[in-house]
Amino acid sequence: MATTDAQPAAQDEGGHDINDINDITRRLLESSAKLSYDPATEVDWDTPLDKSFHGMSPEWSSLYGTRYWDELTEDQRKELTRQESGSVASTGIWFEVILQQMVLRDIYAKDPGSPEFQWALTEIADECRHSIMFARGVRKLGAPAYKPRRAVMELGRLFKTLAVGEAAYASILVAEEVLDVMQRDWMRDERVVPFVRTINNIHVVEESRHMKFARDETIKRLEKAGWLRRNVQALVISICAYFVITSMWNRDVYRNAGLDTERALAEAKANQHHKSMIRSSCSGLMDFLASAKLLTRPAAAVYRRANLL
Repeated sequence: MATTDAQPAAQDEGGHDINDINDITRRLLESSAKLSYDPATEVDWDTPLDKSFHGMSPEWSSLYGTRYWDELTEDQRKELTRQESGSVASTGIWFEVILQQMVLRDIYAKDPGSPEFQWALTEIADECRHSIMFARGVRKLGAPAYKPRRAVMELGRLFKTLAVGEAAYASILVAEEVLDVMQRDWMRDERVVPFVRTINNIHVVEESRHMKFARDETIKRLEKAGWLRRNVQALVISICAYFVITSMWNRDVYRNAGLDTERALAEAKANQHHKSMIRSSCSGLMDFLASAKLLTRPAAAVYRRANLL
């Protein structure tokens, strides 16, 4: 009886089974089709801001647990959390713009008919809506467009131009994981102004797909990485994480909330409660980086400086 040899599975440029890649991205596309939101209609943009609410869970405020926090009136605390929420959202916009450019560069020469290409465009479309949603949310909170320091903005410009492979996708994961943990708290907290809770819920639901894709891509890109590449990329990812996390709480939030900026900065810098909240938000992320062998000694030292470890 004649036999025929099985045909080898089609592979991408990195040697990965295209069928496996397509299965993952098809599932993500199906999930997106079933469960996505339009912030223009889902969020209550018309009701005036109710200043009896916080902008984020107070426990996430950079001053919560300090002597300065204890001295503030309840109205001052609420205004501070609204400004801080605006700062975190502004940082999210900044990094989402970087993310979109990195993903576009990654798919530039790929097959437009593939599920992987179409998922990438779907993710970019999600991020565009998220950025608009955050921008409108910042405005409604009565906060300005907080931006990272000029040097950090320029480093971001360089990073989005040069970052490739696992450095790009793991950095995306770093930013999204930290926001995810914070926002899961805020969206359930009835002390937080309702429209912010809605924004957070939308972001958490849709970013869960983006994080799944970023994890898979990071692992895939690292399969054939040697010691030098893995160590260099681990350090690059940690430096990116440092600047993203340290940009989330802009120093101007204290002045805009009517507080003594220098005193607030000093107490926030020494605030062990806030540091522990940041570390707790990153525990799952650090476990993933360790499993991917991206938690090297130099990278771990940078994460500790950012209070992520």
